[in-house]
Amino acid sequence: MKRTIGFVALFFSITAVAQNRPLQLWFDKPAAQWEETLPLGNGRLGMTPDGGVQKEKVVLNDITMWSGSPQDANNYEAYKQLPQIRSLLSAGKNDEAQKLIDKSFICLGPGSGGPQWGCFQMLADLNINYDYGAEGVQSEYRRWLSIDSAIATTTFTLNGVRYTREYFTSFGDDVDLIRIKASEKGKISFAVGISRPERGESSVAGHALQLTGQLNNGTDGKGMQYLTEVRVLNTGGKQTVRGKELLIEGADEALILVSTATDFRNTNYRSLVTKNMNAALKKSYAIQKQTHVNNFRKLFGRVAVDLGTGPAESLTTDKRLAAYYKQPEADKSLPVLFLQFGRYLSISSTRVGLLPPNLQGLWANQVNTPWNGDYHLDVNVQMNHWPVEMSNLSELNLPLTELVRGLVKPGERTAKAYYNAEGWVAHVITNVWGFTEPGESASWGVTKSGSGWLCNNLWEHYVYSDDVNYLKSIYPILKGSALFYKSILVKDEKTGWLVTSPSSSPENSFYLPNGNHASICVGATIDNQIIRELFNNVIEAAVKLKTDKKLVDTLRAQLKQLPPAGIISPSGRIQEWLEDYKETDKEHRHISHLYGLYPANLITANGTPDLAEAAKKTLEVRGDDGPSWAIAYKQLFWARLLDGNRAFKLLRELLKPTLRTDINYGAGGGVYPNLFSAGPPFQIDGNFGAAAAIMEMVLQSHAGHIELLPAIPDLWKAEGKVKGLKARGNVTVSFEWKDGKVTKYVITSPVKKQVKLKVNGEMKTVWTTAGK
Repeated sequence: MKRTIGFVALFFSITAVAQNRPLQLWFDKPAAQWEETLPLGNGRLGMTPDGGVQKEKVVLNDITMWSGSPQDANNYEAYKQLPQIRSLLSAGKNDEAQKLIDKSFICLGPGSGGPQWGCFQMLADLNINYDYGAEGVQSEYRRWLSIDSAIATTTFTLNGVRYTREYFTSFGDDVDLIRIKASEKGKISFAVGISRPERGESSVAGHALQLTGQLNNGTDGKGMQYLTEVRVLNTGGKQTVRGKELLIEGADEALILVSTATDFRNTNYRSLVTKNMNAALKKSYAIQKQTHVNNFRKLFGRVAVDLGTGPAESLTTDKRLAAYYKQPEADKSLPVLFLQFGRYLSISSTRVGLLPPNLQGLWANQVNTPWNGDYHLDVNVQMNHWPVEMSNLSELNLPLTELVRGLVKPGERTAKAYYNAEGWVAHVITNVWGFTEPGESASWGVTKSGSGWLCNNLWEHYVYSDDVNYLKSIYPILKGSALFYKSILVKDEKTGWLVTSPSSSPENSFYLPNGNHASICVGATIDNQIIRELFNNVIEAAVKLKTDKKLVDTLRAQLKQLPPAGIISPSGRIQEWLEDYKETDKEHRHISHLYGLYPANLITANGTPDLAEAAKKTLEVRGDDGPSWAIAYKQLFWARLLDGNRAFKLLRELLKPTLRTDINYGAGGGVYPNLFSAGPPFQIDGNFGAAAAIMEMVLQSHAGHIELLPAIPDLWKAEGKVKGLKARGNVTVSFEWKDGKVTKYVITSPVKKQVKLKVNGEMKTVWTTAGK
C-alpha cells in the first residue's frame, strides 16, 4: 500500500504528544540513600528531599558554592624543555619523555589535589523532625517528581490523617519552597534546623534561621562567603524558637522558604538573600507555584515525544528499571522518560548568566565531591551540553560559552609558559577560577585537546542557531584556539605530517617495544581530528565575517599537511595514536579517537564508509560496558553509524539499575533509582549523553542534510511521534511514523528556506514553513 506523506499543507497536531500520561519518577517509600532522592533545581539552587516520614533531610545546593581561589600554577620555564621532549619522542623514548614531563612540564603545586583548586560543595542540610502526637500506622505512602512541572510531592496517611508535602526550587522568586498540609486542621507540628558538616554557623535571627560561613580559598582560609536564610509561614498553630530550630506546633498548614546566595561575582549577596525572601513572602503559595510552573514550562514544553506505552508504567521507578533491563519491550515509554529527564536536568542545573553544569550538575550531598565536582575537558563538560541544542534548549549552551571566554586570558599565559605559542590553551581540567595549566601528572594532565573540544560546543550553538552576532562574539575565542594549534604543530619525521608533540590520548596508555607503557606520544588521533575540525570552522567563520584572510590562507595550507581524520590499523580499527601501539586496556572507558564520528562530522556512515567500518570494529573491541558516560558515548557512536538496534542495546545497558557509589573507572555504569547516571558514583554526563543519543536515533543533521529516523531500533518502529526537536540551521522538526516509515512531518524555521531532507530513504529538497 502506498503511503502519502504530509508536509506543510497537511498540518497535524502533536502538541499533546505524550502529555496524556505523566512524566514522573515515583516511589512507595522514603529514600534510603541520597541517590534515591528527588532532584529539584532552577539553574542556581538545588534541593533533594528524601521524603522521610518522622525525620526528613533536604540537601540544599547552590551552583556557585565553590571553595578554592584563582591561582597561577604555570611553570614559566616549561617551554625550554620542549626541544628535549620532542627529541626523545622522535627517538621512540616515550617513557623517558614522560618522565621529563612529570619533572618539568606539569603544573606547579598539587594541581587539582590541592585546596586552592577548590571543590564544588553541598550548601547545607535542612533537617525537619515531625511530631504526629502519637505512634501510629503509616499507609498509602507515595512520593514523586513531576518532571513536566518541576515539583516533587510526598504523601502518606498516618493515624487517619492524610499528609501532603510539595517541594520546588522556584523559577519565579529564586527560593526553595516546601509546603506541608494535612487533611485535618491542627495536625502540622515539626522542628526545622539547618546545618553544614564544616565552615557553617547556624543561628536564629528574629523569626528566621540563618546559616553563614566562609569556605577555604586554599591560601589564608578566607574564601567564598555565603548566607542562607530559612523562614516558616504557618497557618494556625504557633511558631516558637527552640535552640537553633524553629518549632511549629498545631498548625493547619506550613510553608518553609529558603533563600541563599554566595559572594561569587556578587558582593551584595546578603541583600540578594533578603530581597528574594521578601519578594517570596509577599506572594501566596498558589501564585508562587503557578509562576514557577509557567516559567519552567516555557523551556520544558518545547519538545514532546511518544514511543508508545506498556504495563511497566504502573511500577515504581526502581522496580521499573529492574523490569526494563529484563524486558525492554514491555516499557516503550521509559526511554521517553529518560530523554525528558535529561532535558529536565539541563533546565534545572544551569541558567543564562551563571555557571554551566559541572560533573554533578548542581547537586551534591558532600563537601568533598568526587573529582572535585569540577569541569573535565576531555569529554565530560562537553557531554553535559550535547543534548541542549537538539532538545530545543539552545540558550542553555551560553553559560558554557562564558566559562570558556573566561579561560582565554589565563590560557594565553599557559600557551606561552609551556609552548611559547600564540593563542590560548586549556588542558584536561578546569574550575570556576579559570585554571588552564596542565594537570599534576603527565599520564593524563598534558592532554591539550580540551580547548579545541570546547570550541566544538561553541560552534555547535552557532550552526544550530544561525546567529551571526553570536558568531562574532565567539570568533576571537575560536581564532585564539586555532592560533595555538597552528603555532605548536611540528613536522613528523616518519610521515611528513604536521602533528602535535608532545601529545596524548585522554587518560589512556600503550605499550612500548621495550615493554614499558606510556601515555605521551606524537600526534594522538583526537588532536589531529580536533585541529582539522577547528581549522575548518575558523575558516568558515572568517569567510562569513569577511576577516583574517591571511590566517585563512595559513590554515588552509596547514590543513593539507595534517594527518587524515582516521588511520585504519592492520586490525581494521581506527588507530588511537599515530603509531599502531598495543593498548594497555582494550576496553578503556575513553574512546577519544572516534571524536571525528561524534561530536564532529569527519567520519560519517555514508560519506566515509571505510572509516565508518573501522569505527565499528573499534567499538566492538572496546565493548559495551563502562561508566555510564562511556556507555552513552558508545550509544551516540552507534547512532551515528546508523545502527539503531546496537544503539538501543547501549541504552538498555546504561539503564541497568545500581546502588553502587564507589569510585569506578571501568565496567559497571548504570542509573540510580532516581535516574541519576552512575559512574559510579553519580556523574550527570551519562544522563546528558544518553539524552543526546536518543535524539540522534530519531533525528540527525550533521552530514549536510536532515534525516528522519536514521537509527531507529526495531522496538520503536511500530509507531511514534516527535514534536519540537531542532536541526542545524535553526530548523524545528516534528514528525510521526508507523511501521518504521515517516507518515507526516512539519519543518519550520524563522525564515522560509530550502533544506535537504532524507525521509524514508529518499533524499529531497523541501521548503520550510516560516514560524518559530
